[in-house]
Amino acid sequence: MKKIKIVFQGDSITDAGRDYRNYHNMGNGYPKYAAQHIAEENPDIEFDFYNFGISGNRTCQLFDRLYKDGLEFGPDIISFLIGINDIWHRYGNSKIATTDAQIETNYRAILERVKRETNAKIVMLSPYLLDCHDKEAMREDLKTVLPIVRKLADEFADVYVPLDEKFAEAIKTQPEPKFYSGDGVHPNQNGAAFIGKLYAEAIKPLLK
Repeated sequence: MKKIKIVFQGDSITDAGRDYRNYHNMGNGYPKYAAQHIAEENPDIEFDFYNFGISGNRTCQLFDRLYKDGLEFGPDIISFLIGINDIWHRYGNSKIATTDAQIETNYRAILERVKRETNAKIVMLSPYLLDCHDKEAMREDLKTVLPIVRKLADEFADVYVPLDEKFAEAIKTQPEPKFYSGDGVHPNQNGAAFIGKLYAEAIKPLLK
């Protein structure tokens, strides 16, 4: 039987309450839904799913732990959903002013290392921001970060999922603005299921 290792990497959106003592625990976020869809739709493949998301992580922190939390396990597919904390931490009491240039440098270093040290296929999911009045200031920042992420995806990724665009389209059919997220960043069960299904659809070509 064909075997495929899939690593989910990112921040709290990926973490979603996972058990840190068990990296096969998918938590309650999109990795859980993605893994369910992928396994059900490909019964002829034996999957190993790993969730290494850590709440609060920025791109620099993800780079620092990339080997022990991913590359060491020899993934066939590794995915990244990262960047919103780099923006979020520009605000609040304990500001960390990560510039757009630093975000690009950090993310590029992550992707270059994956390419250099593994044969893994790379999946990138864009950061996003949904309706939430207390985070409107972040929206302008996101507008300049998204093109950076897309440029890196064009250069490095085998699959790119523009979550910002997908959510913007999906929310048009929902009368409740917080249908997918209560705070604009962390998906609720609806949002996690939405991302998980998109993820499973997007990586189908990589499973052939």
